[in-house]
Amino acid sequence: MQANGEDSALDNAVKRLDAALAMLQQRLTLKLAEAGAGADGAFEQDRAKLATELDAARARERDLRAAGEEASLALGQAIAEIRSALGGQASAGSH
Repeated sequence: MQANGEDSALDNAVKRLDAALAMLQQRLTLKLAEAGAGADGAFEQDRAKLATELDAARARERDLRAAGEEASLALGQAIAEIRSALGGQASAGSH
């Protein structure tokens, strides 16, 4: 009878172990799903932040290009005015 009792105790232990492993696997699956969802959310947040920063950088680039073009025009006008003034002085000095 002792062998039967030991088998029964061993069977019970195996059943408890199986139940514990099944519960552990369920919890692990749940935790992995939660972690995956969190990682996806974090990835989306990072992606959105980078997209916003890229848009801001592009806007800044456009502003800098426009400022550069304005500065170039202003320099061109200043050079033309200086040449005109120097040309006028050269004409006045030759009289």
